[in-house]
Amino acid sequence: MSALDKFSEITKIDEPLAPLTWLKVGGSAQLFIEPRSVDELVEVVKAVAQEQLPINIFGGGSNLLVGSDGFAGVVLKLSGPEFSHVEVDGNIVRAGGAASLSNTISSAVGAGLAGLENLVGIPGTVGGAIRGNAGGRHGDIGQFVKSVDVLTETGERFTRTGDELSFDYRTSSVNELIVLSAELELPSDDPDEITKRMRQIWIVKKAAQPFSFQSAGCIFKNPRGLSAGALIEQAGLKGTKVGHAEVSDRHANFIITHTDATAEDVIHLIDVIKSRVHEVHGVELETEIDIW
Repeated sequence: MSALDKFSEITKIDEPLAPLTWLKVGGSAQLFIEPRSVDELVEVVKAVAQEQLPINIFGGGSNLLVGSDGFAGVVLKLSGPEFSHVEVDGNIVRAGGAASLSNTISSAVGAGLAGLENLVGIPGTVGGAIRGNAGGRHGDIGQFVKSVDVLTETGERFTRTGDELSFDYRTSSVNELIVLSAELELPSDDPDEITKRMRQIWIVKKAAQPFSFQSAGCIFKNPRGLSAGALIEQAGLKGTKVGHAEVSDRHANFIITHTDATAEDVIHLIDVIKSRVHEVHGVELETEIDIW
């Protein structure tokens, strides 16, 4: 008998992951479990540890490439209200790790709190944004993070604050299995001014990025002092196709997947881009998306 048997009500076997991802490619999760509360989540994580199974967290599906073989282990998805709440108290925004970043931004802007409007257009969840220090040319989320509640792979729960939190370009010290929730401390500003800034940033992004297509956001991190998109474009790769995957002709750091695309198409195209950019520029590109 498995320690996971008692969670059959919230478990799906061989659950296809492709429909849940923005790229719409990839295989299935051996076990796909959706805990309904933090207490149930802790129990599930402890049971997975007891069974010594690999485990991954499925967030918003935007920054993820799942291989065609899927994931041989347990995939957790936190979708209940206990994981996705957003509350504003003075200058503090409290958000669950599974709260959408867009909803969190809207709540902050509506309360006259500034800073998160700089992240408009970035998909995904608060937990994923904090782990990868999501941001852009206008700022990153890490500069506003006051505390983070986390859960480890053994089911231990604790809070990171102060010098336990550090953020750098697309990375952070928050490397535990799950971000349960976070507190963001934001400065006050005129809501109309914040909204105006947010709209301006959104207009620029919408014009430059292929939001109407299947993509996973930026595929590569920007090398220090350089733009990955510019390097790819200068290497003549815009519009390059492998199978049914294509380098966007709008923004070269985006890969678009068309009908019948496979994970292999995307992985092969990533390899083509890395090889060509290294050949032309002598630069090793590093992927920003998670690859399972």
